[in-house]
Formats: sequence, C-alpha cells, structure tokens
Amino acid sequence: MDCIIQVFPDEYHLQTLETLLGAFPQLQPAVDIKTVLSQLMDRLSNYAASSAEVLPEFLQVEAFAKLSNAIGKVIEAQVEMPVVGAISLYVSLLTFALRVHSDRLDYVDQVLGACVKKLSGSPKLEDNKATKQVVALLTAPLEKYNDIDTALTLSNYPRVMDHLDAGTNKIMAMVLIQSIMKYNTCVSTAEKVDVLFELIKGLIKDIDGTLADELDEEDFKEEQNSVARLVHMLYNDDPEEMLQIICTVRKHIMAGGPKRLPFTVPPLVFSALKLVRRLQGLDGEVAGEEVPATPRKIFQLLNQIIEALSNVPSPELALRLYLQCAEAANDCDLEPVAYEFFTQAFVLYEEEVADSKAQVTSIHLIIGTLQRMNAFGVENRDTLTHKATGYSAKLLKKPDQCRAVYACSHLFWVDDQDGIKDGERVLLCLKRSLRIANAAQQMANVTRGTGGPVTLFVEILNKYLYFFEKGNPQITSAAIQGLIELIKTEMQSDTATPDPASDAFFACTLRYIEFQKQKGGAMGEKYDSIRI
Repeated sequence: MDCIIQVFPDEYHLQTLETLLGAFPQLQPAVDIKTVLSQLMDRLSNYAASSAEVLPEFLQVEAFAKLSNAIGKVIEAQVEMPVVGAISLYVSLLTFALRVHSDRLDYVDQVLGACVKKLSGSPKLEDNKATKQVVALLTAPLEKYNDIDTALTLSNYPRVMDHLDAGTNKIMAMVLIQSIMKYNTCVSTAEKVDVLFELIKGLIKDIDGTLADELDEEDFKEEQNSVARLVHMLYNDDPEEMLQIICTVRKHIMAGGPKRLPFTVPPLVFSALKLVRRLQGLDGEVAGEEVPATPRKIFQLLNQIIEALSNVPSPELALRLYLQCAEAANDCDLEPVAYEFFTQAFVLYEEEVADSKAQVTSIHLIIGTLQRMNAFGVENRDTLTHKATGYSAKLLKKPDQCRAVYACSHLFWVDDQDGIKDGERVLLCLKRSLRIANAAQQMANVTRGTGGPVTLFVEILNKYLYFFEKGNPQITSAAIQGLIELIKTEMQSDTATPDPASDAFFACTLRYIEFQKQKGGAMGEKYDSIRI
C-alpha cells in the first residue's frame, strides 16, 4: 500500500481514489492502515496546495466525501483499533478538509461530529496520546482561521471538548483565550459569548467536583487572569447588545465560587462602567422612547454584581469598585445612585474592613473619591463628609489618624469654579490634625522617652502652605509662622530623635517658601510676611 501511494503521481490517485480506498477495508487487521491513509491524505492536500487550478478536480471526484466514507468504514471494520488511532485518522481528515476546502465549514463540523460519535461510546479520555490527538483536532481550525468566531459557529466543537478530562479541558480553554488575544479578535454578540463561555467553562467553574483548592496557586492565578483579560475582548458598538453581553458574562462568572470572583468581577464591572460612560447623558427619555440600556439600569446590575463580591468576602476590593461606580454615577449626574454606592462603601468599611492597614487605604480612597464628587446637594455631601472625617479620627495609630484628618481638609475646599470653599472647616481639620500630631509626640515621649520625628508637623505645614496659596482667608501667615517655630522648637528639644528624612523634608519646605519670596509678584507679596 505504501509503495502504491509513494509511486503513482497525485492526479492518478485522485482519479482512482475510489478503487484505492475500496481496498482498505479488505486488508489484514495487522496492517497499520492509519499511517497509510494519513500519508495518502497528506499527499493529496500537498497537491491541492501546490496550485489553485487542481481544486476543481478534487470537487469533481468528491474527494472529501470518499475519504470520509472510507475512514468510517475502516474504523467500523477494525473493531480492535484503539481510540487514539481513530482520532488520528480524523485529525488527518480535518487537516485535509482545512487545506483543500478551507471555505467549507460544514466539512470541518462533519469531521468533528464523526469524532464525537466515536468518542461518545467510550468514557472520558484517560489515554494521554488520545487526548493529545483531540487537542490537535481542536486547535487545527483555530490555527487555520486565526479567528475564534469561526470556531464558535461549529456546532460540534463544544461537544468534542466535553470529552476531554478536566485538566486538558482547561489547557484547551487557555489555547482558545490565547488565540483571541493573539489575533486581537473581538467577540461581538451575546450568543457567541455564550458559546465561548461554555467552551471555557473549565476555567470558570469547578467541573465534576474538582475543587479550586486542589490547584496550584500560580496556575490558578494565571488562568483567572486570562479569563479577566478575555472579558475586555467582548465588545459591541450597540449599547443594547453590549448590555446583553455583560449580562451573559455575569451569568457565567457568578457560578465561579468565592476564589474566582475577585479575579473575574473587576473586569466585568469596568466593562459595564465603560458602557455607562458611552451612554452618559442619554437617560432614555427621548420622546417617550423606552431605551433598555440606560445608565440607571446598568448601575442596578453593577450593584448586584459587586454585592456578590462583598459576600465572598473580599471587602476591600468591593469597596474600591463601589467607589468607582459612585464616581461614574456622579459623572452621569445621578445623585441618588452615587449616594447609594457611597453608603454601601461606608457599610463595608464599618462592618467588614478590620485590618488597620486596609482601613487606612480605604479611608484615603473614600476621601479622594468624595472630594471629586460634584453631583451631591449640600445635605448629602455633609452627611458623607461628616462620616469620612469621623472615621478618619477613629483610626488605630495616631500618625494614620493625623494624615487622614488633614486629607479631609480637601473635602471642604474644591478648586473648581463652583467648588465648595469653606475656609473655616479647612482650618478646623488642620488644627485637629495638629492636635493629633501633638498627642502622637507626647505618646512617643511617654513610651520611648524620646519624641518621634517631626515629619507629621512638616506634612501639616505643607497643607497650610497649599491652602495659603489657594487663597483660603482663614490660613494666615501668622499661623504658618507659628507652625514653623513649633517645628524648630521640636527639632531642638532634648528629647528629639534625629531623623535625616524629616530634617530634609523641613529644609525643602523652607527653601520653597524662600523661593516663593524671591519670585516676587502677588504670591511673593503674600509670602513676604513669613519670617524663616
């Protein structure tokens, strides 16, 4: 058989295909048919690739149908043939179909269908070689079409994947995601997204009772980060369809369990926020039209998504996402929505964030976000600001308290045209932070017998200078003068600990004041009254 295939020319094989294939089922069972058949198909597909003029000959003799038929007969005739042999025949046939009839997706699907039929008789694949062949079968269409969209239209593709064991299923899912990343493919309809997430379900949820805990931590992170990257590749210009895509993704990833959600929820939230930004200002009130994709609707969805995350529990991440949503709601001018997100963030802060470092980070995030809000009316803003200042003063360590309280001063002075400018409250915050810094110094004195470094005082001095320049009438040159003297006294006292960093910080601050004086102009005049 080998000699016949090697010796006769290609066009000869094509015309006598039927006769040649007819001989295969009659061979002795010991003959290695799959190698012979694979060689024949390789040879024919090379012939097809050699020039476009020979393609009509292939169609004329219906080469694909004959080969497909012959393979079916061989597999039927040889009952003893191992699964791996049958699948490698299908791999050769698929390669032939992709090379010769690349436009005929139905052929590709047909080969996959035959493979499903062969596999459905046997339990999940345990044989390593067979698994490798199935992976080759599944990767061939991806490599040929460079486009996941094509694979998503093949009805038998997911059915072949179902026959892989969990580990290989994951590897295949990673191959799919890498293919999307490599060719920068955008998956643009909710239906295709649904099919895609069905294909990669091995990464999204625990299959057949294998738990996420049994996995290697590094691998698990890499897999989940790939899923997160994938979420950003799902996009449609039409807001309706995009909302459908977001809902589809949510349906799939919510089944992921507590270990996966912290990876997969953030990209979904940001994908939804991107849509909100696109819809800004369109609130569906166009001449009585009811537009399904409105910012309000998406915010309701976001609220439910993030809630799932705070139940995980992953409170710090949920808090960050609530603040992101609040900011987006503020930009859409939806005051009640933004207020609701802030309330959620505060509730999480109160009830869930217990670690003192995390509390410091969270309170600074809350203050920073709140400072940028301009949609709030006086009453709502006051309530939230009051909460933020209250929590700042309740942090565990004195230096943290001090820093959070002086950060709150920015809540009362927003440097916009119509921003809030409440000089008195700013001064109150700064004085309060000074008192805390003093208390911190005294505590250090009592416990260690030496005062702490003066860094906190210098930081507060810098805040004073900031508001002084911004024209806050309550911050006078006398107050700044007093603070400079206080720092100098602290630095010269017997109990002061020498600290090169805070000394340098103070020296730079003084140099800045000097520089402003020499610069002259209106600012120079302001600074003139400060004596260093």
